[in-house]
Amino acid sequence: MDWLSRLFEMIPVRGRLDLRCSYGVPWRIDQGPAATNEIPYHAVLAGSAILDDPAGGHPLQLKAGDILLLPSNPRHVMHDGSGAAPRPARNRPALNFTISENLGSDQRLDLLCGHFAIAPPHDRLLRSYLPPRLVVHAGAGAGEGTATQLAGLVSMMRSEAADDHLGGHAMLNALSTAMFALVLRLASESGAAPRGLLALVGHARLAPAVAAMFNDPAHAWSLPELAQLCNMSRATLARQFQDKLGRSPSDLLTDIRMTLAANELKRSSLSTGAVAELAGYQSEAAFQRAFKSHMGVTAAQWRKAQRPSGQDVLASAAADGDAPSAASRITP
Repeated sequence: MDWLSRLFEMIPVRGRLDLRCSYGVPWRIDQGPAATNEIPYHAVLAGSAILDDPAGGHPLQLKAGDILLLPSNPRHVMHDGSGAAPRPARNRPALNFTISENLGSDQRLDLLCGHFAIAPPHDRLLRSYLPPRLVVHAGAGAGEGTATQLAGLVSMMRSEAADDHLGGHAMLNALSTAMFALVLRLASESGAAPRGLLALVGHARLAPAVAAMFNDPAHAWSLPELAQLCNMSRATLARQFQDKLGRSPSDLLTDIRMTLAANELKRSSLSTGAVAELAGYQSEAAFQRAFKSHMGVTAAQWRKAQRPSGQDVLASAAADGDAPSAASRITP
């Protein structure tokens, strides 16, 4: 199995479209932060937008075809760049999402806003391997392959969001989820992939080591073994991981193992010793130390916390029903 498929198998991601924004100049969006386990996204269908850098750096200009992910989940401001006071906007509910619009007429922005929900604590793991903000382009002239696929998917979302089609809510959320995978694939294929997991897997010679750790985390991988898979020296492999990922191969392997262990403790009745072996630890004591260091709680505490009472389940279901995401709340 390829690394991205394996990643999504280990860390399930659910996408959701929250808003379709239709604004005429001047306009402004003040949004976020979303819920702690959410990654906001924005897909520019038409027009352009300026994203102010939450960290105080240079603003980022977005154009039609750009898709923005904000893994750091900051409060963020987008605007038309005119500096004029924005026209009042109003939100009106559609059957499957919310429409936000103003009465402006020139240079209209057409924007899809949503989020990707990742179950804790995997949201922290995924966020730590992604850049604070990620932009890919899937508009006209974006090229072939993944960019074309992503453009087609966004076109389907645009069509679904044009009217309240039967099954539109399910379709839009499924397409949002698929968009997350395509954005990561496209970013990893770019020669300018930002530092992190995407830059690592985008390096063709390092890909065999990454795939090996994702597909067989229980194996006692050593640096010489991984280096041999990549046809490079141990020193070169370690340096490349540090340059591309900012971490060592051992750090990545530990994160993969802890993710696997957390999933097994949550969904199975295997003993802690069996989970430890499944995660590549020959000693249950060593696994317990690693798990507590990584997760902040013992394996037993984690397992107990993942089994809510019936009352908690009902409360969670009610909260997750049709309540709007924090990402969908816009202050025009």
